[in-house]
Amino acid sequence: MRSPESPVLSISGLIKDVGPLASLDGKMLRIVSGVSLVAERGQITALLGANGAGKTTTIECAQGLQQRTGGSISLLGEDPGNAGAALRSRVGVMLQDGGLPPSARPIPLLRHIAGMYMNPRPLDELIQRLGIDSFSRTNVRRLSGGQKQRLALAAALIGNPEVLFLDEPSAGLDPQSRQLVFELISELRDAGMGIILTTHLMDDAQRLADYVYIIDSGRNMAEGTVSQLLQRDTSPDDPREHVRTLLFEATAGLSLSGVLPADIDVRETRAGSYSATGVLTPRHLSALAAWWAAHDVMPGSMSMAARSLEDVFLDISGKENR
Repeated sequence: MRSPESPVLSISGLIKDVGPLASLDGKMLRIVSGVSLVAERGQITALLGANGAGKTTTIECAQGLQQRTGGSISLLGEDPGNAGAALRSRVGVMLQDGGLPPSARPIPLLRHIAGMYMNPRPLDELIQRLGIDSFSRTNVRRLSGGQKQRLALAAALIGNPEVLFLDEPSAGLDPQSRQLVFELISELRDAGMGIILTTHLMDDAQRLADYVYIIDSGRNMAEGTVSQLLQRDTSPDDPREHVRTLLFEATAGLSLSGVLPADIDVRETRAGSYSATGVLTPRHLSALAAWWAAHDVMPGSMSMAARSLEDVFLDISGKENR
């Protein structure tokens, strides 16, 4: 685990028990069993886990919303379990369900929240940046999922926090709003804010996170930068390191049989869209390009991807439903 000089959040050996439950013969159920993590200033730290892995409980303990059974937590140098108003004013929390009053309208709500802080962010700038003025006359219950997410992010940021907790920040966002939110999150990170992200969307984590923790069954299973995790359990002699998927768009119905070796899986996934997956080498790419040239085929697009963070996550957490 990393040991920065001044983390925004440090969790060591977190334990959380719940119960007693009749189905467990009156015994306590341990749902977090020694999770440890560190989140630094100026970085986005992602906590990933399947449903029931313990990530929501971990984050709620870190925020002071649940009392832990054991272990230690330091949030901006203080124990969140005993947090007062001074510490809470330095922390922004964006919940997936928003937690916003359904009858409120966005701008009056944000003005009300801003009035609770001594040094809030400029409200008009935040409203314009997140496009909240476009739905300002609609009360919360009638907002779309993406609009609620943008409003929830504004509510989390209005107090000008030093650390920001984000739970599924892109849920329900259209592509334009998703890009807008990602750009704002990246700017906040670059300005020195410590950001803790929990998400089920591996693409979001792979794009945003500086450091990733994967937990399962309430325990740390893996950690590292995205690059480090993508190379997890591989070595220069391990063929998994060289598995790639080549995607290209071209004329529908091409007969690619025999162009590449049998151990390369080549298929037309839909009309005009092709994939080739396997241990691809420059020689294979050259053979495919030569075939294109011989048959006067010019791909409309082409891309190649290696192992993804989702692949690593499924290796660790399994592929069965929870």
